[in-house]
Amino acid sequence: MSARTGTSVEARALGALTGLAVGDALGMPTQSLSRDLIRRRYGRLTGFEPGPSDQPIAPGMPAGAVTDDTEQAMLLGRLLVAGGGRVDGHRLARELLAWEEEMRRRGSLDLLGPSTRAAVAAVSAGRPIEEAGRFGTTNGAAMRITPVGVAVPVADLDRLVTRVVEASWVTHNTGVALAGAAAVAAAVSAGLDGADPTTATGTAVRAARIAATRGHWVAAADVADRIEWATRLVAGRAPDEAGDLIYRLVGTSVATQESVPAAFAVLAVHPDDPWQACLLAAGLGGDCDTIAAMVGAIAGAGHGVDGFPGTARHTIDAVNHLPLTELANDLLALRRRSG
Repeated sequence: MSARTGTSVEARALGALTGLAVGDALGMPTQSLSRDLIRRRYGRLTGFEPGPSDQPIAPGMPAGAVTDDTEQAMLLGRLLVAGGGRVDGHRLARELLAWEEEMRRRGSLDLLGPSTRAAVAAVSAGRPIEEAGRFGTTNGAAMRITPVGVAVPVADLDRLVTRVVEASWVTHNTGVALAGAAAVAAAVSAGLDGADPTTATGTAVRAARIAATRGHWVAAADVADRIEWATRLVAGRAPDEAGDLIYRLVGTSVATQESVPAAFAVLAVHPDDPWQACLLAAGLGGDCDTIAAMVGAIAGAGHGVDGFPGTARHTIDAVNHLPLTELANDLLALRRRSG
């Protein structure tokens, strides 16, 4: 049982994956929209909404449907289990390409992000896989990294970062992208060990500093420093005011150095309420499905699956039919073997 609240590690692992899906689905109809448009259309979000007909990425999707954030995290989780805790870069590239082809076949507009698409295309064109991710700076690695946080203990932070790099370098082999992914994975892993939100955020900052030295250098703001700054920025602010500050100053684009600090800022506003944290993130504007997915994963790891309303969990299950419990248990088995 957790030393912090008595919540079992099984409930926390399932909470991480469920929270990722909950946040993702809440942000599905609002992704790529401005904060002003979201306010005019929905006011303050209170639950799942369908994808409106003018949604640029998810038109007509049912309320509660997840997007590429959850689907790619599930894909990565399956590869992690199949590899006994390691991710083979060549297989990841093939699986991502096959996933996008299936999305196209289904008529989906929710395809690979810019960094992942460029890397997979490079591999398909015959470029060495070692070079494919050298320009990947966006948040695709961070959005799908939660399974690594579940599978790898945080006690050895260098080892956790190494596993993050193994799961990310083929598409996002830059210091900024690896720092963002490491921050999310470390916060999830710390949450499974019962860390409170402040402690989990501090662990995320340390992991981001280590990961920033891995991969290729690119000109980008430091993820660790921006997480610390963003959480201070919103301290003591009401949720609406904090949301405005996150949207205007921290940023909510696909850039890792914006979206990952934005997620931690949201967590600082609602440290004890995963559902409200996901709702706030989903209403930010910009890449808010990814931000809400990261928020949900970290908050779910810290509070367990019961941190989300039963009705929300039922909707996720009924709409998406994801094997969340099975994957959570498989990832925990890896964690126990490596702990």
